[in-house]
Amino acid sequence: MPTLELLRRKIETATDLQSVVTTMKTLAAVRIHQYQRAADALKDYNQTIQLGLQVILKEQRLRQLPASEWSGENTARNDAEESSHHGVIVIGSDQGMCGQFNEQIATHALEHHAHHCPRPPEALWIVGSRVAFLLTDSGWTVEEAFRIPTSVPEIAGCVSDLLTAVESLREQRHLTTLRIHSNIRSSAGSYQPNTTQLLPIDLAWLQQLSSEPWESPCLPTFGGDREELFSLLIRQSLYVSLYQACAESLASENASRIAAMQAAEKNIEETLDELNTAFKTQRQTSITEELLDVVIGFEALTSGS
Repeated sequence: MPTLELLRRKIETATDLQSVVTTMKTLAAVRIHQYQRAADALKDYNQTIQLGLQVILKEQRLRQLPASEWSGENTARNDAEESSHHGVIVIGSDQGMCGQFNEQIATHALEHHAHHCPRPPEALWIVGSRVAFLLTDSGWTVEEAFRIPTSVPEIAGCVSDLLTAVESLREQRHLTTLRIHSNIRSSAGSYQPNTTQLLPIDLAWLQQLSSEPWESPCLPTFGGDREELFSLLIRQSLYVSLYQACAESLASENASRIAAMQAAEKNIEETLDELNTAFKTQRQTSITEELLDVVIGFEALTSGS
């Protein structure tokens, strides 16, 4: 049976751990709000990009648009064809204590890619080191790993570095398809894996933009080369997609961490209840034994006299 001193130390340790868990849960809740606001803030900017594309597409029919280097004109083939070369971006986490966050997105990426291609991707970029070994164990080779942003301002730098890395290898590896696998929030406290295709550009989406009605009778005019402007807007659209995927993943990571901390908090509370009960029982037993010793000693003294 544990001594009172041992039980007291265990209670103090559990109490300290409970304080740490509560702090982590609070920080995660604050970060969720920050990252979600960052993702939502890009909606207006994305709408502006789409309006710019809409103007260009209405000025000239889609089939007549010059092919920019990001337009994906040469990638209209079916993704499942053997000639397709795939690039994959997987966003996980650098920190632990977030449940099955990395395992779920790694499994989703492997299954989704296997459905479209029987071989590993030609290029793989990882954001978050903890998801890397889950993919390398399945035969994938990481081209480059990026550190997870720890604040909203760092997301922009991470996305810019990632786009630069993709651009440097896109032509070299003849990549025809580029997808992002990341977790997105599905509700206040849960998330789900998601896949966003960056390349080739969805021609149906562009066609839809070109057919949408314009709010005013006259289209805005623009200066400069049409092809260059179209390419710039497509690049900005890709940037927005990557930024939103990263921000959503960070919000999902913290949602997963809150769920893990809530489970840990419940276990700690149950452990504390058991320890406090054991401490009170042991203390009462010790007091009872001391009283019995006093009574027995008094009886021995009185009987001897």
